[in-house]
Amino acid sequence: MKTTKSWICLCCVLGLLVSLAGCSGSTEKTEPMGKAFFSYFDTVSYVYSYAGDSEERLNACAEEVSHILEEYHQLFDIYHEYSGITNLCTINRMAGGEPLQVDEKLVDFLLYAKELHRQTDGEMNVMMGSVLRLWHDCREQAAENPQSAAIPTEAALSEAGKHTDISLLEIDEEKGTVRIADPQASIDVGALGKGYATQKAAEHLRQIGAESYVLNIGGNLSVIGTKPDGSSWNTGIRDPHNPDGEYALNLKLQDTSCVTSGTYERYFTVDGVRYHHIIDKDTLMPAGYFSSLTVVTKDSALADALSTALFCMSYEEGSALVKSMDGVDVLWIFPDGTMKMTPGLESLTI
Repeated sequence: MKTTKSWICLCCVLGLLVSLAGCSGSTEKTEPMGKAFFSYFDTVSYVYSYAGDSEERLNACAEEVSHILEEYHQLFDIYHEYSGITNLCTINRMAGGEPLQVDEKLVDFLLYAKELHRQTDGEMNVMMGSVLRLWHDCREQAAENPQSAAIPTEAALSEAGKHTDISLLEIDEEKGTVRIADPQASIDVGALGKGYATQKAAEHLRQIGAESYVLNIGGNLSVIGTKPDGSSWNTGIRDPHNPDGEYALNLKLQDTSCVTSGTYERYFTVDGVRYHHIIDKDTLMPAGYFSSLTVVTKDSALADALSTALFCMSYEEGSALVKSMDGVDVLWIFPDGTMKMTPGLESLTI
């Protein structure tokens, strides 16, 4: 993760192109004021106001969002450590050692991650770090030298898979400590961290009275309220088989979050076969059920987590899970282009 921050004031035309790109792109015609800051979670983040706020007000709100994202970026970073902070990188490095005193925010986050593990029958598992690191390293190698691209060996994956049990993550809420019991285990929160930070930023904006704001945090879209006239925003869901073409579906959104996971986002190719970044806990290989999956629900953290967890579950299993949850709607797009959706999401289509 990068740590350098820079701000850019966006013209309205650029804002139109990216303002509702969290799920794919925008069909919105309202012209916003926008701010972009580059650095957190290895992505570009945008804050937009459609409420007619002054530039001073927008600057203040965007700066507060930036501080929140920076804090969680540093806490969740698994590649770098920061002075005065015990973060996930430190916890991974000290795996197998003594419990570490950590920020209360990190304790709360990891407890939430454990609860999501329970709710999704293990599909949302932040202890998949040992397996995900193998795939990450192969993807990096493929980017640097495509001719030498290779997937992890079966033996390496099998060994890494032995160190992914959620019970290895020990949290003492009273003492504020965290420990990984197995020295070969590690935490990876790529399926949850960005959405969790986005949710915290959106909650803060609501608390300070921001209305008609849109956050696009590297594709995690959080809509605060409605447009000034009380109507919804429109956004398009990319067609995973033609991500630069027409949208697969258009949605109307208000006061909610929208997150899409797809095979077209991060991948590498070996011998003509594409290997994407969403790894099934059972096979330790890229999940093959869907080409993309979109979750719409109020909580951005939950949307982020479910977009990965449901991607690794059959439609029947995922549909049953979604029916047991309140306020969660989903679009499944299959490899053959077939689409299925919850009744609630169907009601959001344009």
